[in-house]
Amino acid sequence: MSPIFDCRDEAQLLTGMRQARQAIARGELVVIPTDTVYGVAADAFDHQAVARLLAAKGRGRQSPPPVLVAGVTTLRALVAEVPEPIERLVEEFWPGGLTIVLPAQPSLSWDLGETRGTVAVRMPAHRIALELLEETGPLAVSSANLTGMAAGITAEDAQGMLQDSVAVYLGDGPSKTGIPSTIIDATSLIGGPEPRVRVLREGAVSRAQLRDVLGDLLEPDPGSDEEGIPVSAPDSGDASGSDTAAADAPEASEPGSS
Repeated sequence: MSPIFDCRDEAQLLTGMRQARQAIARGELVVIPTDTVYGVAADAFDHQAVARLLAAKGRGRQSPPPVLVAGVTTLRALVAEVPEPIERLVEEFWPGGLTIVLPAQPSLSWDLGETRGTVAVRMPAHRIALELLEETGPLAVSSANLTGMAAGITAEDAQGMLQDSVAVYLGDGPSKTGIPSTIIDATSLIGGPEPRVRVLREGAVSRAQLRDVLGDLLEPDPGSDEEGIPVSAPDSGDASGSDTAAADAPEASEPGSS
């Protein structure tokens, strides 16, 4: 069984981080803690590693993983454009539980799956994840679980499901909240006929918090029309059924989980 390194112990942290970096460089998978739940990570620019990640979870190319980054500079390198309203959101909520879907930079040579030209990006608020990202560059990261099972909130949870498909497990105790990130689709802010930010999944960042920053650029809340009159909200389905790169956020609870 692949080892778990308890990163709360300094000696294990140093050894675990070294082995995690080496595993990523070899195209292998690593489980890491984030500020939400544990994620399974691969080099975002190694298409074979990304394919291994999807296979380990039992997912196909129609569910591309989001990408975790160490900062805003990397975000700018990965997306075609960062609209001013998104700049404000990033300033307010990063690092933290907000995943943003934008058109991907077309010149990038990567293959995350059927993204339809988009990428979902987040900067996590976790020291171990950020340190690893600083050393490896962007990582494709999905929740550390098998499809259809609850997302792992400990390294042991993840190991019990993913086993030897992962080379290294970095542990940092139980996830602090277990609340998934909020996923927003901001693609229409770039050349869209009706610029609007859609919430694909509400999680760590509430709609009210988003509206404080975005105002009317945020879609109307479910259950009300533009004038605030209650209406029947359509069933938008789970974020994992969307046709964007937000299909499987690293901290998302899989369908059928709690």
